[in-house]
Amino acid sequence: MSEETSISREELAQLQKKFSEIKHSINNALAVMMALSEMSQRRPDYAEKLASTVLTKAPQIVSSLQEFTQALNEKAGARPEGIPGS
Repeated sequence: MSEETSISREELAQLQKKFSEIKHSINNALAVMMALSEMSQRRPDYAEKLASTVLTKAPQIVSSLQEFTQALNEKAGARPEGIPGS
């Protein structure tokens, strides 16, 4: 059985803002990682900083995407995988 769900303009605007923030954060993290990658090719001492950055930023990105997915699913009325409908 399919349920129709509607999202208010305000909720949609909040989701769009959150998505934009996450996209900006990911772009910034990737830019830093790319710069460190290039630097570590010229100066191997940057490899440790690159590894540290990746180990710090990657989990933050994953967490942000999971939070956004959860918020989107809540607004859309989606159920988490493996949980049958009522």
